[in-house]
Amino acid sequence: MQSVPLADAIRPQTLEEVVGQKHLLAEGRVLRTIIETGKIPNMIFYGPSGVGKTTVASIIAQRTNKRLYKLNGTSASVSDIKDIVASLDGFDSQQGVLLYLDEIQYLNKKQQQSLLEYIENGKITLIASTTENPHFYVYNAVLSRSTVFEFKPVTPEEVEEAVERGFKKAGEQLGAEIEIEDGVVAFIARHCGGDVRKAVNCIELSVLSAPMNAEGKAAVALESVKELCQRSSMKYDRDGDEHYDILSAFQKSIRGSDENAALHYLARLLTAGDILSPCRRLLVIASEDVGLAYPQAVSIVKSCIDSALQLGLPEARLPLAEATILLATAPKSNSVILAIDEAMADINVGDAVDIPSHLRDTHYPGAEKLGRGGYKYAHNYENHYVKQQYLPDRLKSKVYYHFGDNKNEQAAAKYWQEIKNKK
Repeated sequence: MQSVPLADAIRPQTLEEVVGQKHLLAEGRVLRTIIETGKIPNMIFYGPSGVGKTTVASIIAQRTNKRLYKLNGTSASVSDIKDIVASLDGFDSQQGVLLYLDEIQYLNKKQQQSLLEYIENGKITLIASTTENPHFYVYNAVLSRSTVFEFKPVTPEEVEEAVERGFKKAGEQLGAEIEIEDGVVAFIARHCGGDVRKAVNCIELSVLSAPMNAEGKAAVALESVKELCQRSSMKYDRDGDEHYDILSAFQKSIRGSDENAALHYLARLLTAGDILSPCRRLLVIASEDVGLAYPQAVSIVKSCIDSALQLGLPEARLPLAEATILLATAPKSNSVILAIDEAMADINVGDAVDIPSHLRDTHYPGAEKLGRGGYKYAHNYENHYVKQQYLPDRLKSKVYYHFGDNKNEQAAAKYWQEIKNKK
């Protein structure tokens, strides 16, 4: 093998060679049109690793007359940025500078802000890439001066094109023909999680470890590829966007009563070895999305979670799957979260006013002199109910809780309507 990494050796040189990102790069799409005009604005490329962000930025750099600089946010310093700024008056920078800043999320606020003056006046054209949501990790001043383009995971069908090209190039580097067992290309394409770089790395390892057969060919077997690429389809970072995206999809699938989708996202979490995140989210869902439509769900889910934490993986998948299916197929009500959020909203705007005197504590000498008292003990009345004011005067007519339209809450609504209307 030559020293050049396979991923660099097969890196596309034209937009036509880029696999995936058709929503950005197909004929007539906005990013493709911008690149073809040659008038490059400040841009931020957002998306997971290995989907073409650096490749597209490199192609843009080739098509511009601007002087190119490359920095990586993991190692760049303010002095590196100052060096670029110092070069702006040089002869070879008269057409401006194109700065490709990889992993911009690792630059602090001061570092990012040091670019502002120059990207605003056009002396520096910024193309930044990030795997994290730029609306969280890029400072507003930089973000407002840039156009964000989201790169998406590449589909298996699209990755296959890169895999076939990768094996061909690997054979050229090896100086030998490669014999690929049926199913290898499809397996790699489907087990790289939409990350072309990861697929190419798997190709490189497969070829390096492939034995020569009697015909002098490097024989790449499906079984060895499976061993090399196992678990590589999992794109998961407990502190990154992927983590929160999966949890969001998990909860929304349960809320939408799609037990199959919910199990899919639970499986992603568990395959990554994450037990705590789904446990916490299931407890939230039991009250937020099922709530009083099936109030017993909280107790059942808590029992399932206790079992899961005591068992650990792999057995923990069973009680967690049980809780997931239970919540997904249960009747739904969001009356609880709507009620408490509305009540807290009043507190947050300053409506935490005086408590009615008859509800205040009277278990001390002198309470009566302070005007405390007059509370009616509900259990002394028929049906354990007596009409009296409980909310502060300013909020006395406020209604926070609205009975949901499910069987459980409608039964409670009917019960209290009959009792309260008697009074």
